[in-house]
Parts: sequence; structure tokens; C-alpha cells
Amino acid sequence: MSQPKKVQGPWQPGTEVMALYNFDPNSPEDLPFRRRDILIIVKATRDPNWYIAKKVDGKEGMIPANYVRERAEVKLNTMPWFHGKMKREEAEDILKPRQTGLFLVRESNNFPGDYTLCVVSEENTVEHYHILYENNKLTLDNEVYFENLIPLVEHYLNDADGLCCKLETPLPKKGGALEGFVDWKQFEDSGWVLQKKDLQKEEIIGQGEFGDVYKGVYRGTPVAIKSLKEMTRAAQTFLREAQLMTELQHPNLVLLMGVMNDADNILIITEYLSKGNLVDYLRTRGRSVITKVDQINFACDVCKGMAYLEEKKLVHRDLAARNILIHENGMAKVSDFGLARHADMFQDGGKFPIKWTAPEALRNNTFTSKSDVWSFGVLLWELYSFGRNPYPRIPQGDVMALVEKGYRMESPESCPREIFTIMSDCWSLDAKARPDFRILLPKFEKLRTTTV
Repeated sequence: MSQPKKVQGPWQPGTEVMALYNFDPNSPEDLPFRRRDILIIVKATRDPNWYIAKKVDGKEGMIPANYVRERAEVKLNTMPWFHGKMKREEAEDILKPRQTGLFLVRESNNFPGDYTLCVVSEENTVEHYHILYENNKLTLDNEVYFENLIPLVEHYLNDADGLCCKLETPLPKKGGALEGFVDWKQFEDSGWVLQKKDLQKEEIIGQGEFGDVYKGVYRGTPVAIKSLKEMTRAAQTFLREAQLMTELQHPNLVLLMGVMNDADNILIITEYLSKGNLVDYLRTRGRSVITKVDQINFACDVCKGMAYLEEKKLVHRDLAARNILIHENGMAKVSDFGLARHADMFQDGGKFPIKWTAPEALRNNTFTSKSDVWSFGVLLWELYSFGRNPYPRIPQGDVMALVEKGYRMESPESCPREIFTIMSDCWSLDAKARPDFRILLPKFEKLRTTTV
């Protein structure tokens, strides 16, 4: 066995670490673990060489600090020249004034999932080169292949290699917002890639945007497994969700266990929450089982998770009861970060759940923490109506126009007045007038202590 490394610490409570070696306990207080197990620091001890930690299944004990390493965040490779969805004519228009070698990369309109490199030639024309996927790599000519867009652009910055000219100057995206590319190697280097042999896949428990969701077991611990069936450009969207989750460590957010590359499948492995999503939980149990204490606990848990995202300047963009999962102990956790973005991130288009989305987000594709607050108000309405679909009896296509004219949902039956006041505050048409999650959280914590 390799010699244990020197202690990294000090680590704060909640820090995720991965085991570098097997550890067999020397006393009843020790927590046994195997190499590549995931542990969460509970607290430091007087001895800097030892910490109290717990496994994902909740087992707790002492661990030697030099047997584990902190899992690092996976960083995005920024691509200032990437402009997302854009028509050919628009690309030609913004590449003015013409300058030889000025370029941008956009998503292909004619070939969804592929890209187009647009570059100004020496003849003062804009040439459009189709970047296509071949054998899970990118190429312009079926001769030179690249893992992703970044090495492709770097190659043509150094050599024209068949293009009309060498790339010279990237045209930054308007407003300075950046898109990013996730590199699989960073998951490996940061300690997030799990071993296939340690994972057992069981029954399907749901369907995601890109593939099925399975229940499984990782080293004896129940897990949820999200799968991407095809290695296409969708892999970037899929991995972007995992990349964001490497930045997140909070009790009220679903915990990322790791990722796995299984031949033609990418897998995201998270903790498994046995009681399912909140909307199904509410509908199957109803008023006879779920108490006002349960409701305020769920609301407070979600608000805590969202206040953390707000502090991290992350925007969820798909907050709804269906994306809240319930732990065996009754704790609610925010999940499904497939649409989440940094607040300063390039905002791409897409289909959004109209009944949960703030008016300015639908109208201008402008998503902020304030638009998450609007969605939180709708989630509260779902919670206190025991899982009813929002805006009942109103066609989805009519919701936005009615809301902008001042229509708001009525208070659910038996909903406390203080909760409906919060909902109403969340639904202000003026986004700036909506409360922040950090302002809402003390209100919920106070209600939690007084609800019986």
C-alpha cells in the first residue's frame, strides 16, 4: 500500500473528502472505510491529525486526516468566443467591421447538436465551417480530431490548416457573459470519478431530460443514477449539472457522489432519497398524514437550500415541488440542477415550466435569484395545497398574460395567513421588490418554532 500523505486540512464541517486508502478501526470510536469511499467532515478534534466524519449512510466516527483528501470543485473552461444559438445572418452582422481572422463559434442551426466556426477571410467575407461530431470527438475535416471546442480553437489559432486564414481575434459575447466547457479530465483530477465495479444498477425510478434515472447501490449505500444514453453535445449540458454540483455542499441540497463514464454512457451518481419528490409525497399522503409542522419544515428546508444558492450566486431556474426530494428523516433537499447557472453566466434559450417561471424570465430570458424567489412562491402554493397543479383550470398559454395583468392565485385552504403573505411578496411583478431568500429564511425559522 502507498504511504499515507501528509494532512491537508484544516477542514470545515460539511466538507466532502474521498478516501485515498482503506482504513480499519483501531478503536470503537473509529469509522472504517475503504479507498474511494465518500466521507463528510462533521467537526475537527483537538488532534489536527483526526476528524469526526460520517459516511453518506449516516454512520459516524473518527478518521485519520492523512487517509483522505478534499474533493475539489470542477472548474469551467471559459469560452469568450462562444455565442450559443445564433443564425448565420446574425453572425455575419456582428462580425463587423470586418477584420481578417476575427471569429466566433455558434451552435449550428442546420445541424442541431453541432457547432459552426465563423471567421472573417482575407477577402473580407465571413466563412462558416461546420464542426461535427465523429466518434465522440469534434472535427472540421475528418482528419484532425479534438476532445472539445477549446483545443479545436487553439489549434486553428496556431495554424490555418485548411481554413481561409488562421484564427486571430475572438469576438467576445455581448455583455461579457461567458459560456464554459466542462473537461472530463477535471472530474478525474478533482476526485469525482467513481469506479464502475463499485456500482450496482437496479430498477428505473424515473426519467430525466437525457435518459433514465435508476436506483442503485454504491459500496453498500443506496444511490440515484442519472444516465446520458448518447455521447453527443448533450454530454456538455449533462456534465454541466455535475460540475455545478461539485461546488455545492449544503444539507438541503442533494449530494453529488460522483460521475462515471461507462462506455457509451455518462452517469451522475447522487445520494438516494427514499421518500421521493415533494409533489408526489404531498399527493399520496394528503391532509390526513402531513401536518402543519411538516409543511413549515419543508418550506424552511427549501428556503435554506435556496439561500445557500443565492449566496453562491447560482440561479436554479427550475424550482418546483417536483424538484424537491424528501430524505428518510423527513428533510427536504433541492435537486435537479440541469438548468442551473451562475448569475453572470450566458443565458441560453430553452423550454421553461411556464406556471413556475417569473414573468421577466419568460419575456426576456432573464433569470436571477429573484426569478427563483417567484418560483419559490409557486412551490409554497403547491406545498399548502397538498400538491395541486398551480393555476388550476387556467390553460398554460394564458397564465403569463393574466399574471402581467395582476392575476394571482388565491390562498390554499387552511394556509396560514403569514405563509400566504410571503407567497404574495414572492409574486411581485417588480423583481426588485421581491424578498431575497436570506430575508425570507429568518421568517420561516421563526414560524418553524411557533407552529404546532
